[in-house]
Amino acid sequence: MNREIALITGASSGIGEALAAEFAADGFDLVLVARTEAKLQHLARLLEAEHGIKVRVEPTDLSRKGAASRLARSLQQAGVSITALVNNAGVLEHGRFIDIPTTRHQQLVDLNISGLTGMLSAFVPLMVAHGSGRVLNVASIAAFQALPSLATYAATKAFVLSLTESLSEELKGTGVTVTALCPGVTDTNMMSQARAKSDQLNIPDFMIGDAADVARAGYQACKQGDVICVPGRLNQVSTFTTRNTPRWLLRKVTGLVGRYTTRDE
Repeated sequence: MNREIALITGASSGIGEALAAEFAADGFDLVLVARTEAKLQHLARLLEAEHGIKVRVEPTDLSRKGAASRLARSLQQAGVSITALVNNAGVLEHGRFIDIPTTRHQQLVDLNISGLTGMLSAFVPLMVAHGSGRVLNVASIAAFQALPSLATYAATKAFVLSLTESLSEELKGTGVTVTALCPGVTDTNMMSQARAKSDQLNIPDFMIGDAADVARAGYQACKQGDVICVPGRLNQVSTFTTRNTPRWLLRKVTGLVGRYTTRDE
């Protein structure tokens, strides 16, 4: 690996897979990270054949304590220097908070918050030491408001957005940029599984974004060093409205929606 190298977590499907294709098309070599090795290997072969790049596969469960540090050490020992870090790995759970097992809440926190923070802590100092680098953290438009029925998920994404904005200021002048990609509902396996588990989670097709479009917008924002990227006009309007609506009113509206989507669960 002698070109710029992008490390992408949650790369086996959905937005992560689409982001891998975006970086590959622009000439990056890749390190693909997810739990399922077979899917990663299949994607690696496809991207190498299509784009003439090199792809390294690192099957890793980032929800496990110390996983990010171990991954960073392994890559350093192999002489692999990461120039772009994409934190896409995440999980979602829909339902009333009290109906979701404690272990599942913890899984969301372990991956969406602890895993992402561990990756930043392991790789950003190396980028700063080199004087350059790009970070793309995949958050969600859920980060901008409380979402009853997606309470823990929305809270974890609010953490991702807040941390991204803080780091973007802390790292000014270092050559390292940090971007938060905040998509709306996107056609991914994670969303399909959530909809399959809840008959009430009916979302009109026009509100569901395409993973390739989301990835394209995120890649461009990352390349330009933008701090926040909200793909799609509808999502942009929603985010603008959210930021300019009193929080008490926002809670009322999202509470009604949340109760509707969980009424039979």
